[in-house]
Amino acid sequence: MIELYHCDGARSFRALWMLEELHLEYRLHMLPFPPRFRAREYLEINPLGTIPFMIVDGTGMSESAAIVHYLADTNPEAGLSVAPVDPAYPDYLNFLHMGEATLTFPQTLYLRYTVLEPQHRRNPQVAGDYRRWFFKRLDGAMRMMAGRDYACGDRFSAADISMGYAIKFARALGLGDDLPPPAVDYFTRLAARPAYRRALSIEQENAVE
Repeated sequence: MIELYHCDGARSFRALWMLEELHLEYRLHMLPFPPRFRAREYLEINPLGTIPFMIVDGTGMSESAAIVHYLADTNPEAGLSVAPVDPAYPDYLNFLHMGEATLTFPQTLYLRYTVLEPQHRRNPQVAGDYRRWFFKRLDGAMRMMAGRDYACGDRFSAADISMGYAIKFARALGLGDDLPPPAVDYFTRLAARPAYRRALSIEQENAVE
């Protein structure tokens, strides 16, 4: 049984969405955010104290893009991975990692310096810098994907789960009104997927205050 530790709205949504795409059985553990402070017993499971954390075959994984990558590769019959011999493989890996390293990272700093830090430590200049960083790189990513429905052309893949979460996160942060039209269109296609809607419903039904 796969076990997934998840917080409402966190990067672990990538793993939850992927598990629903694959129709795999799993046990979901919902935690308050941030768990390393609000559920300190979680540190005995994941010493990093971060979300996500997925346990499969006795091994723990803590990186959301790596989890999606692993699940795609170990369930090839679902068609959500791209083989190294495929011409789309470079795009697949690039967008799979871009969703986290390039797009989600600056948003976490925006969140930190607008919401998470105590009032006296919040920094509008730093938050504004990372907000602009996110939008500039999102615009570049959409130009790279111009003329495509998905990251790898006309087929949905694990790379779209990584990219899609980054746009979902932007909307949750109140940045949705400034998303470029190609990103809005792209996310609309992703959010229409039954697995995305199931994951969202499961998250909402099990949310922890």
